[in-house]
Amino acid sequence: MGAIDRRWFERVATARLAGADQVLPRLSHAANHGKLWFATAGVLAVAGGPTARRAARRGIGALAVASLATNTVAKYATRRRRPVIDAVPLVRRLAKAPGTTSFPSGHSASAAAFAAGVALESSRYGALVAPLAAAVAFSRVYVGVHYPGDVLAGCALGVAAAAVTCYWWPPRPQPLHPLHTRAAAPALTRGEGLVVVVNPGSGKGVPGRLPAQDHLRLLLPEAEIVELGDGDDLGELLDEAVARAGQLDRVLGVCGGDGTVNAACERAARAGLALAMFPGGTFNHFALDAGVAAFEDTAYALEHGEAIRVDLARVADGSGREVTAFVNTFSIGLYPDLVRLREGMEGRIGKWPAAAIALVRVLRTAVPLRLQVDGRPRALWLLFAGNGHYQPEGLTPTHRPRLDEGLLDVRTVDADLPLARTRLVISALAGALRRSHVYRGERVRSVRLTGLEGVNSLAYDGETATAPDALLLDKADRALIVYSPAEPQDELAQRARTATAAIAAGATASRARSMP
Repeated sequence: MGAIDRRWFERVATARLAGADQVLPRLSHAANHGKLWFATAGVLAVAGGPTARRAARRGIGALAVASLATNTVAKYATRRRRPVIDAVPLVRRLAKAPGTTSFPSGHSASAAAFAAGVALESSRYGALVAPLAAAVAFSRVYVGVHYPGDVLAGCALGVAAAAVTCYWWPPRPQPLHPLHTRAAAPALTRGEGLVVVVNPGSGKGVPGRLPAQDHLRLLLPEAEIVELGDGDDLGELLDEAVARAGQLDRVLGVCGGDGTVNAACERAARAGLALAMFPGGTFNHFALDAGVAAFEDTAYALEHGEAIRVDLARVADGSGREVTAFVNTFSIGLYPDLVRLREGMEGRIGKWPAAAIALVRVLRTAVPLRLQVDGRPRALWLLFAGNGHYQPEGLTPTHRPRLDEGLLDVRTVDADLPLARTRLVISALAGALRRSHVYRGERVRSVRLTGLEGVNSLAYDGETATAPDALLLDKADRALIVYSPAEPQDELAQRARTATAAIAAGATASRARSMP
C-alpha cells in the first residue's frame, strides 16, 4: 500500500494542470485553521435562508469534531512522515511546510466534514460546497504535503465526523413536510384580500434582511398590513384583523414569533379563517414544521392557494374552561428554564451539547414536582407535551413530520427512582436519555393533571401563564388551515428574486423623488 501511495504521489507531483499552479496552493493556504470553511459558512448564513443557516452550523460542528479527532488522536497514533517533495515544482510548494505528521490529512478531514455536514441538512447546498472541498483535498497532494492515502483517510474521517453529529443533533428531514394533509384555501393574487398583523418586537425579525413591513409590501403589495405599535394590545389588534378578514376573503395573516403566531392561531381557528404565517421570530418552530421557512414560502402558497390542515392543542382548567391553546409545546417543571438556557447556547455548540449543559445547570437547585397524572401520583422533574409527535425522543425535540395526527406527545422525567438526578445527568451527557428508565414518552389523546398547588406557572409556545390547580390537555383535530407550499421552494432562487424586486423598487422610488 505504501508503494502504491508513493507512486500516485509522484504522478500528481509531476503533473502539469492548466491554471492549477496559481489556484491550488492559494486554496490550500486559505483552508489553514478552517478559515475557508468559516468564511463559506458566513456566506451561506447571509445569502441563504433558514436551511442554509442550519447547514452552515452543522458544517462547522462537523469540522470541529473532525479537527479534534485528527489533531489529538489520529496523527499521533500513526506518526507518518511527510512526502519527499523533490519532484514538486517550486512554484506550487507552500511557503511554510507543515510541522505535524502526514497521516491523516487534517485539511482533507475538515473539508470533507464541512461538506458532508452541509449536505446532511441540504443536498443542494452540499452539491455547491462539495467541489470546493474536493479541490482543497486534492491540493494537499498537489502542493506536496500529503500522500493520496493521507487525503483519502482524512476524507473518510471527515464524513464520519459529520455522521456522528446526527447522533446528538438529528438533521431535519428532506423534504421538510412530506406527511402534511393538504387543504383547499383561497388564492390571493398579490395579497389582495389579506389582512396581516405584524409584531416588529418578535424575536430578531428577518436577520440581515428587509424590515418585515417592507418585505411584505414587496411580496404582497395589495395586502393590508397592520403593525403593532408602542402601547398597542396584540390581542385587540388581532381581534380587529379577524373581523376585517371575515369581511374580505377570510384569510388572516400574522408576522412574528411563536407567541404571536399562537395568539393568531387561536383566533383564526375560532373564526374559521385560513392563516398565512410569516416567520418573523427568533426560532419560528411552528413555521418551520409547517413548511414556511421564509416570507417567500408563504407568499407563494398564497398566490397558488396551497395549504395544510393543523391540529390545535387545548389547555383547560379543572372546570373545563379553556385557559389557552398551543401549536408547539406545553410544559411545567424545569423545561422552560432548560429551553431558555439551551437556546442561548445551541447556536454556538449545537442543540444536544447545549441541552446537556443546561440540564446540569437547572438541576443543581431544582425541586421535583409532586402531582397526579391521569390520577396516578408522580414526582417529576418536568412534564413536556407536544402538539403532535416530535422527533427525536428525549429533551431535544426538533421537528414534527406531521401536524394533524390527533395525538399529544407527552414526555416526563421521573424524580422518584433511586439516584434519579444523577442518572438523568449521565444519560443526557451520553446522548442516551431516550433509553433511560427515568425518562418516559407516550402518545395520548389527552392527559389530566391535578394536584398542581405547588406549580406556579406553565409555559406554552414561548409564553408563560399562571397554572391553576388542575389542567386537562387535549386536541382539536384539524382545527386550523395554514398556508404552505405543496413543494419545497428553492431558497437561493427566492432570495435572488426578492433582492431583484427590492432593487427595482428602490430605483423606482429614487426616480420618483428626483422628479420635480
